[in-house]
Amino acid sequence: MTYAARRSMGAARSYASIGLETQVMSASPQRLISLLFDGARAAIGQARLHFEQGNTAARGAAISKAIDIVETGLKASLDMKAGGELAANLAAVYDLVIRHLLLANLNNDPQRLDPADRLLAEIGSAWREAADPVTSPPA
Repeated sequence: MTYAARRSMGAARSYASIGLETQVMSASPQRLISLLFDGARAAIGQARLHFEQGNTAARGAAISKAIDIVETGLKASLDMKAGGELAANLAAVYDLVIRHLLLANLNNDPQRLDPADRLLAEIGSAWREAADPVTSPPA
């Protein structure tokens, strides 16, 4: 890759990072949760690509990123007292998502990404509908 191409890619990444940072800084708490769902699913998508390319280190990093988002973002944001049974059920689902991601990486099994991604898509869609039913796109 030429210097100009690397520099252009770096500039594009910086621009995207600034765009995401701006979204996060100005987001409501509800929007932040939506961004976490998007980020976890994007990391799973990256892991899929790295599976296809045989890039074990990058695959592991992408899966670790998805796990971190689910564990320290989505799961940590649950209010177990106020949320009661719903929060407990969501915590269990997040644990299941993490388990699928870990097993995908440990067993070199890209198909284990599918249930994790599907669960995050379904919960994320329900979250968006509950948080803002007027502007949520149809499923």
